[in-house]
Amino acid sequence: MYEQTMTFSVNDDKEAELKKKLTIIYDALKEKGYNPINQIVGYILSEDPTYITTYNNARSLVRHIDRDDLLQALVKSYLSN
Repeated sequence: MYEQTMTFSVNDDKEAELKKKLTIIYDALKEKGYNPINQIVGYILSEDPTYITTYNNARSLVRHIDRDDLLQALVKSYLSN
């Protein structure tokens, strides 16, 4: 008997990693008393990393996120719900 081959998508892995990073950034902003949604939107619009706190390495994480990938994932998520 042959076992079924499991397939996966690089895009799914990329989106999962993006979600993990964004969640860490969101939590760091919230813990520091910021409105995470406003701060993340400010970053997306301006690409100014000072919108993101350095707490919990959040600013470093956001610098490793491609904004185009982030926007694409956000729109995809929004429309699929």
